[in-house]
Formats: sequence, structure tokens, C-alpha cells
Amino acid sequence: MPERDVVSWNTLVLACAEAGRHQEAVGLVRTMWRDGFRPDSFTLSSVLPIFAESADIKRGMEVHGFATRNGFANDVFVGSSLIDMYANCTRTDYSVKVFDNLPRCDAILWNSMLAGCAQNGSVDEALGIFRRMLQAGVRPVPVTFSSLIPACGNLASLHLGKQLHACVIRGGFEDNIFISSSLIDMYCKCGNISIARRIFDGMQSPDIVSWTAMIMGYALHGPAREALVLFDRMELGNTKPNHITFLAALTACSHSGLVDNGWKYFNSMSGHYGIVPSLEHCAALADTLGRAGKLDEAYSFISKMQIKPTASVWSTLLRACRVHKNTMLAEEVAKKILELEPSSVGSHIILSNMYSASGRWNEAAHMRKSMRNKGMKKEPACSWIEVKNKLHVFVAHDRSHPWYDRIIGALNVFSEQMARQGYVPNTEDVFQDIEEEQKRYALCGHSEKLAIVFGIISTPAGTTIRVMKNLRVCVDCHTVTKLISKISVREIVVRNANRFHHFKDGNCSCEDFW
Repeated sequence: MPERDVVSWNTLVLACAEAGRHQEAVGLVRTMWRDGFRPDSFTLSSVLPIFAESADIKRGMEVHGFATRNGFANDVFVGSSLIDMYANCTRTDYSVKVFDNLPRCDAILWNSMLAGCAQNGSVDEALGIFRRMLQAGVRPVPVTFSSLIPACGNLASLHLGKQLHACVIRGGFEDNIFISSSLIDMYCKCGNISIARRIFDGMQSPDIVSWTAMIMGYALHGPAREALVLFDRMELGNTKPNHITFLAALTACSHSGLVDNGWKYFNSMSGHYGIVPSLEHCAALADTLGRAGKLDEAYSFISKMQIKPTASVWSTLLRACRVHKNTMLAEEVAKKILELEPSSVGSHIILSNMYSASGRWNEAAHMRKSMRNKGMKKEPACSWIEVKNKLHVFVAHDRSHPWYDRIIGALNVFSEQMARQGYVPNTEDVFQDIEEEQKRYALCGHSEKLAIVFGIISTPAGTTIRVMKNLRVCVDCHTVTKLISKISVREIVVRNANRFHHFKDGNCSCEDFW
């Protein structure tokens, strides 16, 4: 070019940045400066996303400093880029400072700030920004809800999700396909599959995201067969499944023991749709085989995978070995896991528990000693429930909750009623070498039992109890929760590490297959 100006430099910088040629874009800014052309707000808002993507907070802060020294810090586009950059670097506190120092905030800035808080899991802060936004008279737009709704995807945030849903309706956005998909996903993750299905059925033309969210919802909640019915409906409607949809279908198969269906979906991925199975798909099929008791077939499948199996893939089989009490195969699988991941706490714990369950106390003690020597610690089981907008956390045998005595008293009453119905405690999941009576006592203190009983005695009759747990629900707790749901005439929803359990009238949505 015979003559260059700031506009031509900015055009070139932006083109390189958008093409992914990040080093070249940054180099051009340096050359631009060296040639006497002062970068402006457009230049800065073009390069800041580069440092956001690479989470390079040091260089991002250098640009921030330049912007402040040269009077660009109050520019809307620079401010928005700075907010995004700090959020991507997980420093939402810096994002908030930038936001609060801007003299005026338009919808772009409000939504950048909301998205930054939401993507970092700062749900309360994001909702606080949302309230401030409404108070400032800024009207929410679809992207506002697309940022906020996914942040409410857990049981403890269901009431917040419902409030946002109401705002969506008041704003006239209920027909927006992106928001509807977010709402379906949110309600599924919050444990309310019925509302999710109602939203899905009300959609005129669901896209692949909507279909996938609903299929995964049924895969995690049950009945899992409903997920496969939806998958077939989707195909008949000429919507092509993607890799996430297939993962949802395979998850449904694993949670229901549908081995033939699992193979069908796995093979159709590459055979019919040209989608190469990933490690996640392979792990889901291995899980399907393992849960169904086909341990040798699962072992053979993992051993012959075209992709080298990771420790997490082998771990699906190890968990199946525990369920089906195959200690010999578990030892072989654990060895493979520890070769790939020597510090795998889960493998040590599963093998130790299996030794204990089969009375091999010396081997169990050896595994626990090995864990201590390596500095490994077992993650404590804990459950939590929200009552009257307050979160209550329970750890196994923790007496610190102010209602502990009332909880134990109510649990004892339930135990008497359950005994009259033929309940006998299942002590298989108590892995200490102690007397049977002590094992029964140990079961009483499991965290989900404490949380469920607290929920029942602290809420009005008929209220649905929603509990989250960080680990798998044991066999005895599963049986007890079914009985309590019948005795108390309550629906009880428990979300554990892998799936949801909906207990009602003495039955569970998992159909005792988990």
C-alpha cells in the first residue's frame, strides 16, 4: 500500500486474529506502534480476545495498562473485551472492577459481565448483576438468559432457574430455540424432567441441541428407554444426531442394561453417520457391557479399542467388577489403571472395598496402607439439600447439624416402620471388620439418609425432597429411600455422581439398575 493508516492496520490485525494467526496479529500491533501509528480502541478490542482464548492474563493486563494510560479504558468495546479476558482467565473479580469503573454500561457490557460470572460458576454474583441490570432499566435479551440459565443447572438452584424461566416468559422469549434448549438442559440437571419434557413438547421445531438435551435428560433420570424412543423419533424427523447425541443414547443404554441397543448405536455412528467414536463413546459402551454383567466382553472390547484406552475407560470396568463381585478380574483391571495413573485413588478404594467384602482383610489393609504411604485420601461422602433457600450439608456420621437429634429420632421411627414391612439392613457396603450390629449402626449415619430425613421433617407434607450426593448411592440407602418414599408419601429425588434417582411410592426410576 502506498499509504497506511490506522484503519488499514486495524483491518489487518483483525483479519489475523479472526484467522487464528494470533502471534502474527500481536506482531502487527508492535510493528504498527513502531511505525508511528497509535493503536486505538478497535486495535485493543481486536487483540484482547487473543489473550482471553489463551488465558494469558499477564499480556492481557499489559494491554489493560496501555488502555488506561492512553484513555481507552472507558471505551465500551475495550471494556467488554477486558471483562471477557479476565473472565476467561478465571479472574471475575478483575472483570467486576473493570465493569464498575465504566462510566456507562450498555446491554453489551451487562451481558459480558453476566456471561463472565456464569461461566466461572459464580451463580450468585451473576444473579446479582442481573438484578442490577434490571434496576438500571436495561432490558434483557436472549443472550442474557443463554448465559444465566445454564449456571442454574444443579438441584440447589432449581428455584433460581424457575425465576429465570418466569423472566423468559415475561420477556416474550419462550419461543427462542436457544433459550428453550437451555431451559430443557437446566431442568434436567435440576432434577425436574417433567417440566423439561413439557418445554420440549411445546417447541415447534426442536434442533439437535434440544433433542440431545432431552435424550440425555431421560438417560440420566429414567426411564432410559424413553431416551431411545426420542432418538428414533429424531431420526425419523430427519434431524441427524451428532457425537453428543450418540453419547446420550449410549448413556441411556448403560443405565438400563440395553446391550443390543448399545452395540446398535455404537456401530451406526461410523457405519451410518461417519462419526468416529471417541474415548467417551467407548467408555459408555464398556459401561453398558459391564453393568449388564458381560465383564469378559467389556474387557475384550476395551483391549481391542482402536484408541488407546485411558484409566477412566478401564475404571468403568473396575466399577462393574465391584457390582458383580468379580475380584479376580478387578485385580487385573486395577493393575492396568495404576500403570496408566499410579495416583488413582478410586482404584485403590474399589479394590480395598472388594477385598473387605470378600473377607480378605489383610489385602484390604495392605491397600489402605499403600494409600497412606502415597498420601492418598478418600473423598468423604457428603449430601446436601436446600430448605427455605438455605443449603444444608451432611457428612456421614456428622453430628454437627443443629437438628441432628431430631433427624436420628425420625430415622429410628422410619426404621421401625420399615422393619414391619420386612426390611433387613444390607451391610454389604460396610467395609470394616466389625460386628454385624456395628455395621447396621454404621449404615444409619450415611449422609443421604440424614439429608432425606431432615428434608422430610423440615418441610410441609407433600413437598418433593431433592438431595445431591457426591458419590454413588449404596444398596442399603437405595432400599431405605424407596421405603421412606412410600411411608412418608413423598417424592424423593437424589442426584448422585452418575445419575438421578426418582423415588416414589416405594419404587425408583432406575428400576434397581444403577
